[in-house]
Amino acid sequence: MDAKKIVLTGGPSTGKTSVIQYLEKMGYFCFHEVIRLMTQEKREKEVDSVFKTNPIVSVSDPQEFNQRILEARITQYTSANQINESVIFFDRGIPDVLGYMNCFDQKYSKTFEKACTDHTYDLVFLMPPWQEIHVSDNERFESYEEALLINDCLLNSYTHFGYGVKIVPKDTVINRAEFILDSINSIK
Repeated sequence: MDAKKIVLTGGPSTGKTSVIQYLEKMGYFCFHEVIRLMTQEKREKEVDSVFKTNPIVSVSDPQEFNQRILEARITQYTSANQINESVIFFDRGIPDVLGYMNCFDQKYSKTFEKACTDHTYDLVFLMPPWQEIHVSDNERFESYEEALLINDCLLNSYTHFGYGVKIVPKDTVINRAEFILDSINSIK
């Protein structure tokens, strides 16, 4: 089956995880964010590191860390071809890797750009930062101001690769999910 591949992206404090969990409860297949587990692993292995901001600048080898994220997202993308669903959601897509690297002024090879052009999505939804729900936790270190910067970098990354990014309005989880599903249904 040729499933629609839909990315839900956004910086920290956007409500993205709540919407994804709601879509899953509705029965939609969702690939989860890979960086939270990787951040936890790095924190455990790099005890001397102090994570004060995004892990891609706090780990000892950011290039290796980003390469692992890229590979995990490519694996998710290719795995989607084996799933018998009409719509598959991705909690972040491959261009997110470049968006974050650009945000933190990190260099990357053409391999990263090629991954974005070789693996394309049908729709991209961006959830903007939402100050009223902003919190930091064990895997989220960014201030609200950093969240705004990350949002801009993500939007730039996706538009650079030719996506018409749909901005999800700040609203209830149910209304946000309905906005996304209505948008998807309009392209079927």
